[in-house]
Amino acid sequence: MKEYVIGQEAAGKRLDKWLLKELPRLPMGLMQKYLRLKRVKLNGKPARGDARLAEGDRVSLFIEDEFFEKPAEADPFLARFHWHLDIAYEDSNILIVDKKPGLMVHPDRTEQVNTLLTHAQAYLYQKGEWNPKDKSQFPPALCNRIDRFTGGLVIVAKNEAALKVMNEKIASREVKKEYLCIALGEMPPGYKGLIDTYILKPEGSRKVRVTRNPLPGAQRALTGYRVLDARDGLSLVACDLMTGRTHQIRAQFAFIGHPLLGDGQYGDSREGERFGRDYQALYAWALTFDFEGDAGALEALRGKRIAARNVPFVREYFPDAEY
Repeated sequence: MKEYVIGQEAAGKRLDKWLLKELPRLPMGLMQKYLRLKRVKLNGKPARGDARLAEGDRVSLFIEDEFFEKPAEADPFLARFHWHLDIAYEDSNILIVDKKPGLMVHPDRTEQVNTLLTHAQAYLYQKGEWNPKDKSQFPPALCNRIDRFTGGLVIVAKNEAALKVMNEKIASREVKKEYLCIALGEMPPGYKGLIDTYILKPEGSRKVRVTRNPLPGAQRALTGYRVLDARDGLSLVACDLMTGRTHQIRAQFAFIGHPLLGDGQYGDSREGERFGRDYQALYAWALTFDFEGDAGALEALRGKRIAARNVPFVREYFPDAEY
C-alpha cells in the first residue's frame, strides 16, 4: 500500500485523471478494475473515478509496486536510429543476426556508431525490450564476434541468464560453428581434411603466426573442412570451427597453401584483384546448438540449426553449388 496526500496543484482534479498522470505505468483498464475492486481509497473509503480531489485528501492505493515506478526517460538517439538487421532467429532471450561484410560488431576508435551492436540496441529499444536509461535492465551483449569483413551469424543475448549459458555452451563446444569460404587453388571436390596447428599472436601484431609444433604462448587450433566444389582456380570449402582462435581459418588455409580469396593480409592481394575481390571470402554460415546438459534460458535452441539464408560470394563464384 502507498498513500499520497493531495497538494494544492492537484486540488479540483478527477481522481481517475490524477491516477493516470501520477502512475503512467498503470493501464487505464487496470485502473478502472482496481477502482471497482475498492483497492483505491479516498480518505479511507472506497472511491469513484469521477471523485473530485481536495487539498489535504489522502489517496491510498493497494496495488502492485511495479506501477509506482517511473518510466525511464526516452533515448533520442536510439529512438531515431534507422537499424538494419537480417534476423535469422529470435526469441525472448536470444537474437541471432546475419551480419554483412564491412560492418563492425563493436565500436572502436575508428567507428563508434555504425556497428552491429548499435543496430541491435536500437532494434530492441524501439521494440520496447530495452532502455539504457533504466539501470535495472540488462544491456544487450554479443556472445561471439567475427571480423569486420567476414559476414555471418552473430548471437546477441537479451538478458544476463542467456549470456551466461551461451558463453558456457560455446566454451564447452556445445555450439557448432560452420563457415563457408573460397580458397585459392583447386582442391578435390568431396575431400575432407583436418588442419591441426598452433596459433601464436605476437604482441602488437595484427597477424597471427601458425606453426605445426607448440610454442610458448601458442594455442592449439583445429579446423575440419570438406571441399564442396572447385572451378576456375578456386575451391568452395565448408569449415567446422572446432576452436575459436584469432583469424583461425584465414591463417590456417594460408599455412597449407590455399589462402582465402581476397585476403590480402594472409594471402596475395593481387590474386583478389584478379578475381575482382578486395576482402576475404569467408562467412560464418551456420550454428548448431548441440546442448548436452541443462540449457536454462536457452532451452528453446536445443537441437536447432540456424543457417544464413544467403552467402553472396557463393552465388557469385559458385552459382550452382549445393551447400
